[in-house]
Amino acid sequence: MTETSISPGQDEEAAIVAAQGAHTAGEGGALGKTGFAWAWFEWARNPYYILIIIYVFAPYFARDIIGADIMASGELEGMDPETARQVAGAKGQAVVASLSKWAGAIAALTAPFLGAAFDRGLRRKPLLILFLGVLSVLSFLLWWAVPGESGFSTGTIIAILIAAYVTYTFSEVTHNSMLPDAARPSALPAVSGFGLALGNAAATLLFVAIVFMFALPDMLNWPFAEPLFGIDTARYQHFRIAGPICAVWLAVMIVPFFLYAKDTGVKGTPFFPSVKEGAAGVIRTVRKAAEYREAFKFLIARTIYADGMFALLALAAVYVSLFLGWGIVELTVYAIWASIWAAIGGVAGGWFDSKLGPKNALLMELMAIVIILFFGLSVTRDSILFGLIENRELWQAPVFSSLSDVTYLLNGALIGVFATANISSSRSMLVHIAPTHMRGEFFGLYAIAGTVTVWIGPLLIELFTTWSNSQRVGMSAIALLFFCGFAVLTTVKVSKTPAE
Repeated sequence: MTETSISPGQDEEAAIVAAQGAHTAGEGGALGKTGFAWAWFEWARNPYYILIIIYVFAPYFARDIIGADIMASGELEGMDPETARQVAGAKGQAVVASLSKWAGAIAALTAPFLGAAFDRGLRRKPLLILFLGVLSVLSFLLWWAVPGESGFSTGTIIAILIAAYVTYTFSEVTHNSMLPDAARPSALPAVSGFGLALGNAAATLLFVAIVFMFALPDMLNWPFAEPLFGIDTARYQHFRIAGPICAVWLAVMIVPFFLYAKDTGVKGTPFFPSVKEGAAGVIRTVRKAAEYREAFKFLIARTIYADGMFALLALAAVYVSLFLGWGIVELTVYAIWASIWAAIGGVAGGWFDSKLGPKNALLMELMAIVIILFFGLSVTRDSILFGLIENRELWQAPVFSSLSDVTYLLNGALIGVFATANISSSRSMLVHIAPTHMRGEFFGLYAIAGTVTVWIGPLLIELFTTWSNSQRVGMSAIALLFFCGFAVLTTVKVSKTPAE
């Protein structure tokens, strides 16, 4: 007679499943009620990240608050005006990078425990009400981020941005943990991609509104004689208004998610015991990495290439402003343009997954991103493809009149498509490879993989720039992160269907 032994780890896994109740896979597709509701969440929330963290508020904070404070302090006296502006801008970017680092560290130390608590039956929707409510309030407070002494202090603004970043990450872990229940397993890549597409489409809509209501009336007296609603651009209100707009948008648009999204948590599950047990579970999971070898190899790969992705997305705006001399109008149009293509990329990511499988889709996307990186670095004010094609004027226009301008717009479209597709495929890959009863915990670890090594990219850029005395060679160093992530990813074994 044969006895079946159960190890302590197996016993705990069985207990987790029991705590969750009889778990069944999600039903329906991307346009089903629960799948669409899951994706709709990103339509409501993602504009905060795109407008505040990337394109509108963060550059304003670095340039017009941090940079202006440094200029006014007298610290840069004796420098010529152009050098002083460059130094002030660099210091502003350093402050933004520093607050992102601290916010990422806080999230990295806490998000996995939250994700593990969901695996123990903790309900998601009540916490999302809290997280999104806090994020909305913090976003609204950015209206009072005014240069000088008339608004919040710089320290207060930094605290708001850090708290908002951490809260955003918590909401991301919570929302991601609901993906496996949003639709049938075969439809999860499409649901994930659809969510990203909706998020970027919403950001594009808000970009267009800000440009047409405030920026263009101020610059061209068109399509209105002056900015609407009494917005005073001299007081940077067209930048600051992004915070309240994102706050109101989130509060209003999130309602369908709470009405129709599927939350498989167990009602009455206590918060603190679940988090405590989750924390212990995360520690045990990390110690038992060998038992979940493929999932951990994927998380290592993503840790590496996500750092490269972060540097690439930062490079896009920095590069065009530095090498092509683009101003606020060009950068705003570029942001809208990239967001439109990012929305397409969200759909493309789901399609790539369905045709190639998530691993092959990721490998293809990483190679495409490396090619796009070097293509972008080949563009200067004088030439394209590292001097093979001379830049020239294509037509008479106030913006985007040269071949280099148009070429970099094409590069921005490619970045939008493949960077967003990479995000979608990464989430789909984790669903395929993480054990069903531990997906929340692994999505918490997944959040770490996107933040824990954000210092490596800047360090590589610094080293290569110092060695070569060339900014383009320095920026090319981030390709090493994509190559290393690619190499680790090739060793990951993944099944054709999501893990059970």
